[in-house]
Amino acid sequence: MKSHSIWIRTSLILAFGALCLALAVSVSAQVQTQTTTTIGKATKEVTIEGGEVVAVEGNDLFVKMSDGNLRHFPNVPDSAKVTVDGQPLGIHDLKPGMKLQRTTVITTTPQVVTTIETVTGKVWHIAPPNWVILTMENGENQQFKIPEGQKFMVDGKETDAWGLKKGMKVTAMRITETPLTVTTQHTQVTGTMSADEPVLIAKGGGAKGGAGKTTTTAEGTTTTASNELPKTASSWPLVGILGLLLISTSLGMSLLRRSLELRG
Repeated sequence: MKSHSIWIRTSLILAFGALCLALAVSVSAQVQTQTTTTIGKATKEVTIEGGEVVAVEGNDLFVKMSDGNLRHFPNVPDSAKVTVDGQPLGIHDLKPGMKLQRTTVITTTPQVVTTIETVTGKVWHIAPPNWVILTMENGENQQFKIPEGQKFMVDGKETDAWGLKKGMKVTAMRITETPLTVTTQHTQVTGTMSADEPVLIAKGGGAKGGAGKTTTTAEGTTTTASNELPKTASSWPLVGILGLLLISTSLGMSLLRRSLELRG
């Protein structure tokens, strides 16, 4: 017995829900809605900021801006890229001295959303200028609040709420315009190597034992070998020394010979 009463109660709840849904669908079907969007002329605002990389600590970037202020950009994601000399670099590739430029473009587009609601029915009761009850095409009555200044079409003629009479077939149209502003933002960061980046010159062995020069630049390392042999001492001083030795030897022998003759 108890289960039977529960079944009856459940059936009534389901039936009531279905009735409400049917009424909602029926009412919504009587009011036709059309929405259009009109897009206006877009405007762009471009902001350019420049600075020099001071330090990179983890994912924190410190930049000295063109106005002299030091700015801290915390938690820069690894996915963020900076185009430096045509190459995409991540936060960990940035070095002190690099010049950065951030260009931000904000695009603002005005839009107007126009909603047109149209309802058609037969006047069942009118309470101007506030309410009107219309008998819809499905035979149901529906009450509508009349907006201020609302006009009705009756047999191709326009009238207001005071001109409505019971039994008239009317068509009412309500137009609503809602202005909107759509804003989009695009940011691009580019950079260049420091203009005063030092050039390193190191001495090293060139081809065939000659002197060489190594130049380190932003583009890479270039080694240039010299084809000239290193300068050494001339052979003429050596010839002079040998001559002096020969003369000294000759003088020594002459003195030794005279000494022997005197003793004899």
